[in-house]
Amino acid sequence: MSEPTANLYYDGSCPMCSAEMKHLAKHKTDQLCLLDIHQAELPPGKTTEDLLTVLHYKAPDGRWLTGLDATLAVWSNTLLGKALTVLRWPVIKPVADSAYNLWARKRYARLYGKAHD
Repeated sequence: MSEPTANLYYDGSCPMCSAEMKHLAKHKTDQLCLLDIHQAELPPGKTTEDLLTVLHYKAPDGRWLTGLDATLAVWSNTLLGKALTVLRWPVIKPVADSAYNLWARKRYARLYGKAHD
C-alpha cells in the first residue's frame, strides 16, 4: 500500500518558483506532487489567485500550510530542510514570516500587476 500523497501548488510562471521546484524535484519523495497552478486542477475551495499569492501545501492528512510553513514542510526531509528549521525558532519565526510575506506580495504584484491583501 502506498503512502498518502502531499501536493505543493506553485506558480510555474515565476522564474524563481520554477527554479526552486526544479531543485526540489531532485530531492523529493514520490509522495510529494509538485503542481503548477497554471496547469493543475484547482483544489476545492481555492481560487487561482489564492494559490498565486503564497505557496500552498496540502499535507497527506488534508491540512493546508501556506507561505514559509509550506516551504519548510516540503524541504523538511532533505538536508536543506534540517538547516531551515532555524526559521521556526520563536525569536526568528515572526521576522522570517514577515520577510516571506513581503517578498510574496512584491512577487505577485511584479508578475500579475496588482497588489493582493
